[in-house]
This record gives sequence, structure tokens and C-alpha cells, in this order.
Amino acid sequence: MFSHVMVGSSNLDRSRLFYDAVLGTLGVPAGFLDRHRIFWRSKTGVFGATLPINGEPQTIGNGGTIGFACESPQQVDAWHEAGVAHGGATCEDPPGLRPGAAGQLYLAYLRDPDGNKLCAMYRVPKA
Repeated sequence: MFSHVMVGSSNLDRSRLFYDAVLGTLGVPAGFLDRHRIFWRSKTGVFGATLPINGEPQTIGNGGTIGFACESPQQVDAWHEAGVAHGGATCEDPPGLRPGAAGQLYLAYLRDPDGNKLCAMYRVPKA
């Protein structure tokens, strides 16, 4: 459904360090610079961070969250740990199981160094 997701950045070097670490835990190769933005490509989509092209300051979207699919609770935990170690800040509840209308989810939330809200999610198979 989506071709890509892009977040604003106020510092591309800092964004590259952060996202190389957290996306690396998901098996995504290191990002590459394309003028004023960095792209991370996978088989299932493209994620990017960009300096605002309108010359205005970078801001975060209130209420927005970008979710990354994980293959296990351990991968969610590794994603969260990598994010905190590379300038991110934990938000919401600590990583763990959450009941949901569609079943159990194992979730972790972070704010990236620019304040964008991110989530790593593993859907626990129904018994």
C-alpha cells in the first residue's frame, strides 16, 4: 500500500547513526545519502529521513507513530536497546506484551533524536 515513509530530521548524521542502529536490528542495510535525505531500503519498503526542503525547522507530528514489523519479542527488545543506545528515548510503557483487539502484541516505543515516535511490533501467534 505504501511506497515509503519519511520523517523530518534536523541533523542527518545523527539520524543516520540512530536509524542504522535500530533498522540494523531488523536486518535492514545501512542507509545511503541522497542530497538532503537518507534512505534505508528493504524488500518490503523504504524508510527515509530528510532535512525539510522548504527551509523551515524540522518539527514532529503530534499523534503520529511509525511502526516497524519484528519477527520476535527478542528482536523488539534489540530494536529498543539499539535506539536508546543511539540517542533515542523510550516512551509509552516499557517494552512488553499488550492485549489488543486482534490478539497479543509485543511492543516497544521510542522517540528518535528529533522526537518522531516509533514503534517495534511483534504479533504473538494465537494459540
